[in-house]
Amino acid sequence: NIDVSGKNVAVFGVGDQASYSEYYCDAAGELYDLFEAAGCKMMGFTSTDGYEHDSSKAERDGKFVGLMCDEDNQYDMSEDRAKAWVEQLKGEGFF
Repeated sequence: NIDVSGKNVAVFGVGDQASYSEYYCDAAGELYDLFEAAGCKMMGFTSTDGYEHDSSKAERDGKFVGLMCDEDNQYDMSEDRAKAWVEQLKGEGFF
């Protein structure tokens, strides 16, 4: 077992929001739950605006628990989303 309590953690996920609309990036939400339960400081929440999915375990209070990318349907948006997320993480004191 590794003690990660108090460590900064940011989660990202990749999924297909059209084909898996009811489960979009669920694994990212499951990772979030595990790290949060281990006492990690969770960072990097992002807006769900611009996504078209029905539900996701990666949503908390209307936001994603981190960066979610859809390389099948929105591949042209991933690079900008990633760059913006890194800048956000810098501002949150992640690094």
